[in-house]
Amino acid sequence: MLSPHVPDLADLQMLTAVAKAGSLRLAAAELGVSQQALSQRVRALEGRIGFALLSRGPRGSHLTADGRLVEQWAARVLDAAAELDAGITALRSDRATHLKVAASLTVAAHLLPRWLVALRDQQRLSSVPATNVELEATNSVAVAESVERGTADVGFVEGPRAPLGLRSRTVARDELLLVVDPGHPWARRRSPVAAAELAATPLVTREAGSGTREALAAALADAVPGATPAEPVLELTGTASVKSAIAAGAGPGALSSLAVADDLTLGRLRAVPVTGVRLVRDLRAVWSGGAQPPRGPVRDLIALASRTR
Repeated sequence: MLSPHVPDLADLQMLTAVAKAGSLRLAAAELGVSQQALSQRVRALEGRIGFALLSRGPRGSHLTADGRLVEQWAARVLDAAAELDAGITALRSDRATHLKVAASLTVAAHLLPRWLVALRDQQRLSSVPATNVELEATNSVAVAESVERGTADVGFVEGPRAPLGLRSRTVARDELLLVVDPGHPWARRRSPVAAAELAATPLVTREAGSGTREALAAALADAVPGATPAEPVLELTGTASVKSAIAAGAGPGALSSLAVADDLTLGRLRAVPVTGVRLVRDLRAVWSGGAQPPRGPVRDLIALASRTR
């Protein structure tokens, strides 16, 4: 910790101005203050450090030997402060023009593109430089890890609850649909599948860490307390792989309504009604730090996502 005798940057700038001008009068004019006010500030600085910096006389004032030494040290400190200022400015500029986003696969494929278009349009209308976005599409657990490590500025996850240690905000909602291939017996079934039956049925699922898989498990655990879920018939990485396996007849599966919309329209998959379990889930933005998202493109993107649910 620095001692109380160390001047602040404003006092050091004042001292260097006096040294460069060669007099209090000229320095005061350069700094835009009165000579009396500048003289008082110098006296206050001398009181803080404990010795005289100026030699005052009928012909004016000039730095003492100690004052010249302090001024030389001050110049080096001010140079370092200028480097710090330039570095901070560069980082703030980089954060304003470069955004690292990590998103779950469902969000990345079906929602994030239109959010990014809205961000670009907003920046163009506001004459703000366009943000260069770097995207990492992965499962929700990996998204949270990227935000915690600082390799992503903001994340979007789809699990049943917000990741521990991160701030979050619900930006959208999604529904899981139970789907089968057209030849599956459930495709012709007239009665809904009950929660207990669904829990006991081997499903084609995403990998561990997937928000879709965790959301389904949490919903069934709430609907059928104490039930032991069946082991997956297949466990695959990525929504596309799960859809292909279901369409090929591997078994039922539960996927985002966003992910299967086209497959249902084209008849590649059939949706099966479910009863006794709530399969609506929150999609969340996550970030680290304060209660509010960081200013700039992170906050703007989250606000736009919330408005375009």
